[in-house]
Amino acid sequence: MSHQNEHIDTLLDLCREGKQSAQMEVYNRYYKAMYNVAYRIVKNPAEAEDVMQESFLNAFTKLHTFKREVAFGAWLKRIVINNSIHHYKKQQKNRAVDLNEIMYKVEDNEAVTPNNSGFTELKAQKVMETMKSLKDNYRVSLTLHLIEGYDYEEISEIMNISYANCRTTISRAKQSLRKKLTVNA
Repeated sequence: MSHQNEHIDTLLDLCREGKQSAQMEVYNRYYKAMYNVAYRIVKNPAEAEDVMQESFLNAFTKLHTFKREVAFGAWLKRIVINNSIHHYKKQQKNRAVDLNEIMYKVEDNEAVTPNNSGFTELKAQKVMETMKSLKDNYRVSLTLHLIEGYDYEEISEIMNISYANCRTTISRAKQSLRKKLTVNA
């Protein structure tokens, strides 16, 4: 076991005892990554912050259920993803707003010098922006698969769909993304 794993295990034991300083240290270690996960799903900075905070509260109150079968970060990430998807679905029921109205707009008139790393970064940014315009189930499934690294089986559990439906959805999402990228190229 690595020194860092031993340290996180010690912190988690202190968190179980209700030590706020240990909870704060765990929060400080993971909050940026968990915010990014939430933001990619809910697409709103304030809502992502709320989901992330709620997820940490859930994690700390349910820490006794953490069996250490996976890394703590992976366990926490699953909580954030589940809360993000739940929050997003709930918001969609409450809003009848066109998806294009909530997309983040990039300034078209920015001057960009295309060097190799800048060009690659610009392409990655274009892919991320284009992903936001995909249908919700395509966007969420691609985010989980390509960005978060979940396999089809895990995604089918998270999204509560069959394995075959998951593979089909991701395949169609990739096809839709390719089509949108070639149209906008």
